[in-house]
Amino acid sequence: MTLEAWILFALVLFCIGLYGVLSRRNLIAILIGVELMLNAVSVNALAFNHFLAPDPAIGQIFVLFIIGLAAAEAAIVLSIILTVYRQRGDINVYELTDLRG
Repeated sequence: MTLEAWILFALVLFCIGLYGVLSRRNLIAILIGVELMLNAVSVNALAFNHFLAPDPAIGQIFVLFIIGLAAAEAAIVLSIILTVYRQRGDINVYELTDLRG
């Protein structure tokens, strides 16, 4: 596969994630869209590293950092979603306009 094919794959993955973030009401579906966008960034980093960089470790370390960041972000967001659901009984974004206690 060529660099252009990998970039096209990452673009499609990013667009699917962006569509998921912008079109969904459910907070968990929005989180899944954000995770797809982070995976698209990882694919781009590995593709550019494979085809353009002389040292393969740089891109792999960058992707491992992105994966760690995504895991931490998912844990924090899921805990926030759980807290909101316990207090409000709903995780619909349009119902959560007022976050005061």
